[in-house]
Amino acid sequence: MLAHAQDLREFSKDEALAEAVKQDFRNSSLDAGHKALCEWAEKLTLTPARCTRADVESLRAAGWNDEEIVSAAQIIGFFNHLNRLADGLGIDLEPEMR
Repeated sequence: MLAHAQDLREFSKDEALAEAVKQDFRNSSLDAGHKALCEWAEKLTLTPARCTRADVESLRAAGWNDEEIVSAAQIIGFFNHLNRLADGLGIDLEPEMR
């Protein structure tokens, strides 16, 4: 979370937003579309078997197009993959962030 919060700070130029998202994206000033994407990312990460076509339809309704949804799925899946490998092998990818 530390690295990604720093990335958000740099990208958004908004320290308060980055901190709010880090604490709880639901209570942040993210727009509804980005909150919907965060909800789906959380679901895809924690309970992927529960993801359905309705989740994709919700993302479309929130303003995301199919290309953006597929890109998000690939990015979310990639980071989940890396985290699982690191956890499974006992590797600390960023030791300075213990």
